[in-house]
Amino acid sequence: MMIKFRTTRLMHAFRFLLTGILFVSILSGCASQKNAGSTKPFFFIQLSDPQLGFYPDSIQKEIALYERGVAEVNRLKPDFVVITGDLVNKPRDQHQLAEFKRITAMINAKIPVYYTPGNHDVGNTPAKADVDFYNAIYGYDKFSFNHKNSRFIGINSNLIKANTPVLEQEQYIWLEKELAANKQADHIIIFCHHSFFISKPDEPVEYFNIDMATRNKYLELFKKYGVTAVFAGHYHRNGYGKYGDMEMVTTSAIGEPLGKDPSGFRIITVGKDKIAHQYYSLDSIPQRVDVGR
Repeated sequence: MMIKFRTTRLMHAFRFLLTGILFVSILSGCASQKNAGSTKPFFFIQLSDPQLGFYPDSIQKEIALYERGVAEVNRLKPDFVVITGDLVNKPRDQHQLAEFKRITAMINAKIPVYYTPGNHDVGNTPAKADVDFYNAIYGYDKFSFNHKNSRFIGINSNLIKANTPVLEQEQYIWLEKELAANKQADHIIIFCHHSFFISKPDEPVEYFNIDMATRNKYLELFKKYGVTAVFAGHYHRNGYGKYGDMEMVTTSAIGEPLGKDPSGFRIITVGKDKIAHQYYSLDSIPQRVDVGR
């Protein structure tokens, strides 16, 4: 009987120990999940308009600029990179495509890279065949992902600019679903090639922005779902404006500039309560990025 009693006590002790281990494991798992979902400040980089082949005298100039930009990306080690269109100058030029692919592949494999198409990638009035061709090369013409409790969405603004009826409406429905599903995110940030406006929401329509009726349709959508900022390119200069609390940020080209802003890229820092961003020329990239605490 003594042996049985001792065995029974030993079994109870073992069960108690096992229960304790399981309890600690559960707590550790909960802590890990909490840390995974917590917001820590970080930064990413927006490049726009490498547009290889745009220089009238030599594609080598854009290749050199893009290679310099990629080298700086690798040195700074952002959480990810977004390239907002006009990846090449002629969408079906095999040399331009090959050079873009080669240089982009030089980005550290640990740094995700996302694309949105520009008008030089799918045309000013893209048909489904143009979008399909682009997707066959780059994999997608829109994207959506979560990172550290913020939502990042890339769209094909060429469909919006050209007012392509069926394709634009399909994307609009997809976009609203993505926005509705992420209302609890700390920030919702949109990327596209065309700016909805350069400096003022009611500015006149021109080549570099979106027509007024379509512009208002999207601005109201962004306001409804609390979009923090939209980052675009296309202008080959920097621009900035606000629509309510939403920032409309236009980033100049890593390739050939068309104004006073030299070739470079934008660094965006993201914290729980705010984002901050600054454009840097390739000659003024900081040694490090301070994201704060």
